[in-house]
Amino acid sequence: MNLHIVALFKFNESYLMEAVELFQTLVRETRKEEGCLQYDLIEDNEQKGTFFIVELWESAEHHQRHNGTDHLLNFRKDASKIMTSSAQVYKGFKVY
Repeated sequence: MNLHIVALFKFNESYLMEAVELFQTLVRETRKEEGCLQYDLIEDNEQKGTFFIVELWESAEHHQRHNGTDHLLNFRKDASKIMTSSAQVYKGFKVY
């Protein structure tokens, strides 16, 4: 069963270019992973510094493997220094 995820991130406005660079590496490397069906970075058009990633994984197991990848661990370490709050992550399976 496919796993859908939306992850919300808020960054300090003075670090937006750095945030985008971190995201670009994360997205590029994640899209290469087995089981990754969609991994898109979206910038909120009304709230500066707010981004979300829309993810679709072939299975929860594929996403679990993603959680241990170097590129995700490095993103978490580097992004946490310039975020204004912790990321919010929503996971679920399609109902209809």
